Amino acid sequence: MSAAQPKPKGIDVLLAEARTELDRLGPEQAAEAAAAGALLVDIRYAALRHRDGTIPGALIVERNELEWRLDPQGSHRAAEATSHDLQVIVVCNEGYASSLAAISLRQLGLHRATDLDGGFQAWRAAGLPVEPPGLPVEPPAVPRCGRSAAPSADR
Repeated sequence: MSAAQPKPKGIDVLLAEARTELDRLGPEQAAEAAAAGALLVDIRYAALRHRDGTIPGALIVERNELEWRLDPQGSHRAAEATSHDLQVIVVCNEGYASSLAAISLRQLGLHRATDLDGGFQAWRAAGLPVEPPGLPVEPPAVPRCGRSAAPSADR
């Protein structure tokens, strides 16, 4: 006989639980942290970056590649993924997906990972610097499993 399946939580409960583990930052706090060496990581998809612009200096890593690019021990890490002590501030469009992404990074050992409360839209509304919209900027492809293709979306 199989064990009983746990009752599904639903996304609202999962998000609320995730946020109890994070010290989420407001736009000004995130800007100060970035100026002090924290890594802003923009996980928005290309169409949003193209539509709204980007945060100057933010590392662009689409959500489906985040763990592979930010794992300091990973063979496909970004050059910026230097240690588990790195303060990482995840930025999505409105501050929802970034909370779940930050928890995932914490599970990889990035114990200082958090997110931007309100996301890119809060950053822009606070009047902080934004590079104007333009052609989509794609992150560079990284080798995967001995191949020269970027990690696939099905991961």
